[in-house]
Amino acid sequence: MVNDRELEVLINEIYEYYGYDFSGYSLASFKRRIDRLYNLDKFGNFAEFLSKVRTDTAYFKRMVEEITVNVTEMFRDPLFYKVLRTELIPVLATKPFIRIWHAGCSTGEEVYSMAIMLKEAGVLHKSLLYATDLNPTVLDTAKIGVFNLRMMKQYSENYIASGGKKDFSDYYTAQYGLAKFGGDLTEKMVFSQHNLVSDRSFNEFDLIMCRNVMIYFDKDLQDRALALFDESLSKLGYLALGTKETIKFSDLKKNYEQVDKEKIWKKIK
Repeated sequence: MVNDRELEVLINEIYEYYGYDFSGYSLASFKRRIDRLYNLDKFGNFAEFLSKVRTDTAYFKRMVEEITVNVTEMFRDPLFYKVLRTELIPVLATKPFIRIWHAGCSTGEEVYSMAIMLKEAGVLHKSLLYATDLNPTVLDTAKIGVFNLRMMKQYSENYIASGGKKDFSDYYTAQYGLAKFGGDLTEKMVFSQHNLVSDRSFNEFDLIMCRNVMIYFDKDLQDRALALFDESLSKLGYLALGTKETIKFSDLKKNYEQVDKEKIWKKIK
């Protein structure tokens, strides 16, 4: 087990050696994941673990994969997607060009969900979906658009509950236990590594999706991430967060109004 002092040393060393800043992550969540890795790889003491992280970039990459949370699914929270489908996308469709940022996209399931809805609304051709994550390994998965076939039944049910009318299997080709989604969806996606802690705004967006990412941040980092989103969002653009996330306690709240009862806010100032 790693104690709080060792955890602080580890965070500082990671920043110094690799430039990754985990100082704003929820300490309890970060410690839990480090302890799991430490025990899993059977380190005898903290010095041994720290040396491995410092000197072995492949191991550091493995550590980042363990720390960052990569739990997602297509059309997760179908009622949320129903609001996107029926209220937001018709508004976005009036724009000459649509830019959407999926911050903390993980393996990309929500990006593909969005692309499907944009395609069904007839606006995918004038859309660009920027998908970013800290973890390069999950981005590699997201880029190829191949997911486990056994998940498709659940995803199909989510899709229908979100208002989808088509046969969900039309969007992928099944082979050897895998589902490969069409190139017409992926060609409108741009995948890139981005750190919400240290990187800056890189474009202006009509919709920013960052769901179930900030729950792992402390209050200061949540405020920094929200400021980054505010800077990156066009006026009258939308910010969509996870079910346990809110801007209610942020100074930015006065600049936004909530859409329906879902965790979606419209920037009004």
